[in-house]
Amino acid sequence: MAEILAVDDDVAILDMIELILKKDGHLVKKISNPLELKMEEVNHYDLILLDIMMPGMDGFALCSRIRELVDCPILFLTAKTEENSLVNGLALGADDYICKPFGVMELRARIAAHLRREHREHSIRMVLGPVCFNLSLKQMMLNNQEIMLTKVEYEICEFLAKNRGQVFSKEQILERVLGFDSESNDNTITTHIKNIRTKFLSYDYMPIKTVWGIGYKWEE
Repeated sequence: MAEILAVDDDVAILDMIELILKKDGHLVKKISNPLELKMEEVNHYDLILLDIMMPGMDGFALCSRIRELVDCPILFLTAKTEENSLVNGLALGADDYICKPFGVMELRARIAAHLRREHREHSIRMVLGPVCFNLSLKQMMLNNQEIMLTKVEYEICEFLAKNRGQVFSKEQILERVLGFDSESNDNTITTHIKNIRTKFLSYDYMPIKTVWGIGYKWEE
C-alpha cells in the first residue's frame, strides 16, 4: 500500500484515479486546487501525480516547489499537445509523465513500476575514475562534488555505469530503469539523457556516449 497525492483541477479525473488505485490498496489524497496544497504535508506521500495545466499554479511550478521538499517519484499528467514542453518539466525534478486520456491498466502499471523502483535496496559504493556512486543514497559525485540528478536521471547513469562499455537502446534503458511493464515511451529516455548531459557539461565531463542508430553507452 502506498499513499499517493493527485493534484488535478478536473474532479472527474481525480475520482477516476482514486477508484483505480484503491483497487491496488493505495490511499489517494485528491487536491483540485493546487493553491490549497499544504507544502508541510507533501513529504508524507510515496508518489505524487501532477496535472500540468491548472489555474493559479501550473504543474511545472508546483513540481519545482515540491521537489525541494520530497524525494518520492513525481509524475506529470499531460495532454498529448503538451508533450513538447516536458523537457523542461522533467528537468525540474519529475520522473515521468502519463498522457491523457490514459487507461486503467496503464495507470496501474506505471504507478506500480515507480513504486517498485523506489523500494529497491542498494548498499555499496561504485567508483569509476573521477565518478563515485553512493548506491545507498542514490547520489553521484564527480571529483568530490555532487551532481544534482533527479531520481530517474540517477538510475540511468547508474545502470549505464554498471554496464560500462556496453551499448543499450532507448527501449532497453527504459525497461531496465522504469520496469518491463512501464508504459513510458522512448521520448522519456531521450529527454532524461539530454538533461543529464546538460548537467555534465557544467563539469566538462561527458561519459554517456551516443552510438548512432543503436543507443547509448557509458565510456570514460
